[in-house]
Amino acid sequence: MVAAAKAKTQAKASANRSAPKSLTRKSNGPPALNREEEFAAYRNMLLIRRFEEKAGQMYGMGLIGGFCHLYIGQEAVVVGMNMASTPDDQVITGYRDHGHMLVCGMDPKGVMAELTGRSGGLSRGKGGSMHMFSIEKNFYGGHGIVGAQVSLGTGLAFANHYRGDNRVSMTYFGDGAANQGQVYESFNMAELWKLPVIYVIENNRYAMGTAVSRASAQTDFSKRGVSFNIPGEQVDGMDVRAVKAAAERAIQWCRDGKGPYILEMQTYRYRGHSMSDPAKYRSKDEVQKMREEHDPIEQVRRRLIDEWKVAEDELKAIDQQVREIVNEAADFATTNPEPDASELFTDILR
Repeated sequence: MVAAAKAKTQAKASANRSAPKSLTRKSNGPPALNREEEFAAYRNMLLIRRFEEKAGQMYGMGLIGGFCHLYIGQEAVVVGMNMASTPDDQVITGYRDHGHMLVCGMDPKGVMAELTGRSGGLSRGKGGSMHMFSIEKNFYGGHGIVGAQVSLGTGLAFANHYRGDNRVSMTYFGDGAANQGQVYESFNMAELWKLPVIYVIENNRYAMGTAVSRASAQTDFSKRGVSFNIPGEQVDGMDVRAVKAAAERAIQWCRDGKGPYILEMQTYRYRGHSMSDPAKYRSKDEVQKMREEHDPIEQVRRRLIDEWKVAEDELKAIDQQVREIVNEAADFATTNPEPDASELFTDILR
């Protein structure tokens, strides 16, 4: 009897060790933002929204060629992360990257001019939508290869760890990229060496067009690091307050030298995967429901009006200012000269 009881106790302990539930958590109700933070979040998300809407229009007019992936609907993710980080922290992401650039403080004119392939673009017109870079703003790209940035973001964290500079690498990727093998090689290395990297999984539910439930055996992406002992957290990626609060926890974890952290941002893109995607794999009612009930910008607007008693005219004025910035960027992107032919031979590794 004693032996049997002991064996049962050992088996229970073993089961608990094999599934360390403490490594994953659901975020609770988000803490409130103060008035200035709400205004900043509203303006920054609105800048991304209006910029992307304009980019979509210009693509339809034939002014932008190649691939173009819009961030409309996902604005709270990158804005909330940015609110919790410092300018010294690094950002690296995939090809849905315009919002990340703007929130890092990159010039909207330079971003839009890169989309139209002009010399004033941030990659001098040679990178287009998916390949921009700014070492001054600690933005290490847009990357066109699915999941490629995860290894590179881990490398940035290794450099931070090696130098002891207390910086954190914000490495963004999507639910589709989460199934790539190099992601798990990166997880292993990051935890083994306790690297300061936050893996931000922007789960917009459809990857390139296949629902998460059809493509992923484990649809709770916050658990993807359990076998590596990496803590994870599911976050309402449509609520900038929840994103900021989760980002603060993850950043502190990294700065304390505890290693990597996974944040699954449950978000939603309103447009197709790219401008060439009609998104027929989901209903219009589903998209409309998300817009009406969970829109990240509308949530902040309502709080500013209801809780902070901000007048509608004041918010309209902000929208007008943002539209002027975006229109100036569009004008610049269509009048700036194209790169000289000699640019074909610059920035090439030989």
